[in-house]
Amino acid sequence: MEPAHFNFWPENLPRSITRPRTSLHYNLEVSAQRYPDRAMVVYYGSELSYAAAEQQVGALAGFLQQRCAVRRGDRVMLFMQNCPQFIIGFYAILRAGAMVVPVNPMNLVDELRHQATDCEARVILCGQEVFPTVRGLLGEGLFTHAILARYGDYVQSPTDIPLPDSVSAAAVDPDQPGATRWAEALAYRLTPRVCDVGPGDLCVMPYTSGTTGRPKGCMHSHETVMSTTVIGNAWMGAAGPDATLLCTLPLFHVTGMQSGMNQPIFCGATVILMTRWDRTVAARLIERYRVQGWTNITTMAIDFLANPDLPRYDLSSLRRIAGGGAAMPAAVAQRLKDHLALDYIEGYGLSETIAPTHINPPQRPKRQCLGIPICDTDSRIIDPATAAELAPGEVGEIVSSGPQIFLGYWRNAEATAQAFLELDGKRFFRTGDLGRIDEDGYFFIVDRLKRMINASGFKVWPAEVEAVLYGNPDVQEACIIATQDARRGETVKAVVVLRPERRGQVRDEDITEWCRGHMAAYKVPRVVEFVETLPRSATGKVQWRLLQEREHPRSGPA
Repeated sequence: MEPAHFNFWPENLPRSITRPRTSLHYNLEVSAQRYPDRAMVVYYGSELSYAAAEQQVGALAGFLQQRCAVRRGDRVMLFMQNCPQFIIGFYAILRAGAMVVPVNPMNLVDELRHQATDCEARVILCGQEVFPTVRGLLGEGLFTHAILARYGDYVQSPTDIPLPDSVSAAAVDPDQPGATRWAEALAYRLTPRVCDVGPGDLCVMPYTSGTTGRPKGCMHSHETVMSTTVIGNAWMGAAGPDATLLCTLPLFHVTGMQSGMNQPIFCGATVILMTRWDRTVAARLIERYRVQGWTNITTMAIDFLANPDLPRYDLSSLRRIAGGGAAMPAAVAQRLKDHLALDYIEGYGLSETIAPTHINPPQRPKRQCLGIPICDTDSRIIDPATAAELAPGEVGEIVSSGPQIFLGYWRNAEATAQAFLELDGKRFFRTGDLGRIDEDGYFFIVDRLKRMINASGFKVWPAEVEAVLYGNPDVQEACIIATQDARRGETVKAVVVLRPERRGQVRDEDITEWCRGHMAAYKVPRVVEFVETLPRSATGKVQWRLLQEREHPRSGPA
């Protein structure tokens, strides 16, 4: 029987898409030839054209090869915030025949050392503000070369847009053997060798967040990255060279990497790039550059809507707003609909899938929903213990098979074997996420396999409780964690950020009482803690795991 979700397939989109059998760098080369004068990036008011970007990519690739001894198949680390140099560096590494290892710019020395040692990278491209993290490893000889980028070098026109500190900072003199300023590397104007990498060569290796043990490198080929580059763009209506897109997600993360860099470059669009999230700057940029598309995450959308000055801005150019990372609470989605007259198009993916395996059909999205499997992707819900496929409505593990699935974990055969299983002769990736399918074939996430709270034998899924809490008019944000309880073993705790105008006026019992009227008794938070902010990762996701770890010593023995 044909899967039910095909009844709601995006209009005029084939179920299978032919993908280019070329390297990812070739996409930039083609767009630079087709649209040489088109702005590839607008960075706080300054433009970088496709032709200029491709020229700088070639010069940096030549430097990597001839001065840093980078060879085909080598790993080169990219340790920066969002900036034009990230994009140039990404494509220069590919042009040099190497593999990009993107690094969270919030990482500290030990985390950077682990990844560099694990992937045996000897060269790193970094923002000058994180060079203190790199300096010691360069001195130890772990890195042989570091190329430092000053983000402000690419703000060459006067601007009335407030600059983040890392962009306005003065140039830093590295004054260390092996360290080279970005501009100096380009000034050599070295010509790279002919690029002979193809679809099967390794392209990029993001590290997982390390939910179980140390972070692991997810190996992606040019072919797997090309898959969501092409399909993701086609799914949303195939943006073209006249499209203008706002990039606020970090480029080191796969969603930002694809939606904010690789997909726009594939079609020759213009990216309005932000180094740091700022809700007022985002609104100004949307208005000024008539932005048509914006991919974000739930926390950004919540903050954007919380801006009291939002009605001042003309946001009418927006035609699409999409995202993922966490389910969009229904109450927040409704506020977006009220303000922007747009449905929030949710999607779902992981580092192992280089962004989406699922996206909602733009013409028929469902709220708090992952969407449906995209082109050429087979996803199912299975029993985590038996691998038996489950019926619609039953909760199990989400597994996916498709052209975007990673090749495996870098030099970790055991973890790779555990991440896959075979169903009907096909190789499926085990996501570790629990979900269900409805009668229309749409997928809904329930929670992480390891996040469930067991309260007196009742299973409580934190994401479900959080979604309900967002409907409370006093609540701006909420995170649900487990806390220990002498009678129940575990019980539900809500960590809550109140709306600014309600702070100091709402008691914990007010939250609890409201929850009793909106959810089953066993799901109601027995403990409520008010905080000014919730901790976030560099990608803007709420760090529930950090809150959970803090809670254990506070709770004491059950």
